[in-house]
Amino acid sequence: MTQKNARAQKSEYEAGTFDVLVVGAGHAGCEAAAAVAKLGMRAVLFTLHLDSLANLPCNPSIGGTAKGQLVREIDALGGIMGKVADSALIQMRMLNRSKGAAVFSPRAQIDRKQYHSKMKELLEENERIFLRQGEVTELLFEKGASGKQKIAGVMTRTGAIYRAGAVIISSGTYMESRIIIGNTLTAGGPDGLSFSHGLSRCLSKAGIPMQRFKTGTPVRINANSIDFSKMEKQEGESDMPLFSFEKEMLEEKSPEEQVPCWIVWTNEKTKEIIKENLDRSPLYSGVIEGVGPRYCPSIEDKIAKFPDKERHQAFVEPMGEDTREMYLQGMSSSMPEDVQLSFVRSIEGLENANIQRYAYAIEYDCVDPTSVKPSMESKMIEGLYTAGQINGSSGYEEAAAQGLMAGINAVRTLSGQTPFLLNRSEAYIGVLIDDLVTKGTLEPYRMMTARAEYRLSLRQDNADYRLTEKGYELGLISKARYAATKEKYEMVFDEEKRLRETYIPPTDELGALLEALGSQKPVSGVSLAELLKRPQVTYAALAPVDKKRMPLPAPVTFSVEVNLKYEGYIRLEKERIDKFKALEEKLLPPDLPFEEISGLRLEARQKLSALRPLSVGQASRISGVSPADIAVLLVYLEAYRKRKKENG
Repeated sequence: MTQKNARAQKSEYEAGTFDVLVVGAGHAGCEAAAAVAKLGMRAVLFTLHLDSLANLPCNPSIGGTAKGQLVREIDALGGIMGKVADSALIQMRMLNRSKGAAVFSPRAQIDRKQYHSKMKELLEENERIFLRQGEVTELLFEKGASGKQKIAGVMTRTGAIYRAGAVIISSGTYMESRIIIGNTLTAGGPDGLSFSHGLSRCLSKAGIPMQRFKTGTPVRINANSIDFSKMEKQEGESDMPLFSFEKEMLEEKSPEEQVPCWIVWTNEKTKEIIKENLDRSPLYSGVIEGVGPRYCPSIEDKIAKFPDKERHQAFVEPMGEDTREMYLQGMSSSMPEDVQLSFVRSIEGLENANIQRYAYAIEYDCVDPTSVKPSMESKMIEGLYTAGQINGSSGYEEAAAQGLMAGINAVRTLSGQTPFLLNRSEAYIGVLIDDLVTKGTLEPYRMMTARAEYRLSLRQDNADYRLTEKGYELGLISKARYAATKEKYEMVFDEEKRLRETYIPPTDELGALLEALGSQKPVSGVSLAELLKRPQVTYAALAPVDKKRMPLPAPVTFSVEVNLKYEGYIRLEKERIDKFKALEEKLLPPDLPFEEISGLRLEARQKLSALRPLSVGQASRISGVSPADIAVLLVYLEAYRKRKKENG
């Protein structure tokens, strides 16, 4: 049956007109719909399964290295992931404590069911959000004012037509997805749910370039079959700030009682089992076609690529408080079930493991993110936005960040406003989006602190300082919350000033204190700020000699300590940021004829013409564009603007 005949047999009907349609209710979709509603417009949020809304199929945790920064930035802008995560956390930890404040990253173990139910409740209570269980199979277009195709709405498999001026697709790993375990291939989405069929083809027909990626999950084990006495216990950290800055203002902290996780290690037996069965791995037999994530490889990939490594670490983590299911993080696999059972039971403490859910790989279609603007709008179709794993990223946090930005910009476009953009010096969100749309990705993209060149300025603790004012100006942050944030940083700056101006003499009391800390007594009077810059000295440790100190909230004193201790490095980074901004502010005209710039190398002309960067700064980050090309571009740009001015 042809597609035209199939459509003719549908019982099509008009289901209503809305402002924004969001396709997919994972972390990107939920964040997008919430932003649209908060900004005063009506959104329909489509999902294949209402019971899997905001699902955590890969790992029941939120945050982690670099990802924790994203969650705090989402919250600082007025997003919802942090608040929901705080309400469903069962363990909280700060990662990278030994590496310095620039890369401190909060991570929470999440009760999977609670997170879903609390997110669903939050969205259901919003009168501007209309949840719909249904499969969107077609996009509807009309001719835009510019002559490009413009989005007009969507059609579901049952023939329901929804009209809107903007559509956000956040389909996750569901588009044309298939589950792979050994040589068994099953069309389906995460957790054995149904998949999205037809939407990928519709995008491709509209001229959007597509890619095929792969990711995977590990086994789930019944806790009653685990011998925890053979494992290393990993406790949570109490009295730690939560993700949400609003809760921080109320001085709410992580709970005293938390659910532990456990550390295990593979061994020689594990390695031998996997090596002997590599020929049965779909990853190496050619069954898997999609490209997997380099920074989160399967256990069989680790064994094959690092044959000299004696053991690999994994974590046994709870799925929630009301289930005995435990998740074996760090050991995703697509090996046959019998092999999975064998290598899991080779691990100390898991000798009698009862696997409740076997690991699987999942392949899915996604778009080439270089076809997406920094605003998350498609370059090919006006009013069409994509967010999350459909853009080639991996991770809940990366998805939520893109969803928030897509929701904001869909509303701003419909309101006749300019897009809201974040650059690399302002937020990890800016790094994430810039990397995707400028450089593209040949594998599922994962956010890491190493990707952020200004990470000392983009810390998790100061996300509210960097972004809350922007959230307030957008309309996502209340006046009261914005005022509270300003008050917090007035306290920070006042305390920094006091510490700089407060000098203390080299008394015996100070000498004894510093000696106990492993630091030397000064030969003359010294400011408290200078003492705080010493590696061994903390703000709390100076209390005995800081006679005029007033009690301050912990987040305030933390920011004070970091700002002063790293003051010199922060100053140097600011100089680099200023140079970066100078290139970012050199905007490129949308009609600039790159192909006519003779001084550019052929590769640079082709890349610049295809990607159409917004600024010289963005152009400089495109693979294949050299510093020499940028020098030529700057000269041409000056002459181009001069000619334009002369010609009126």
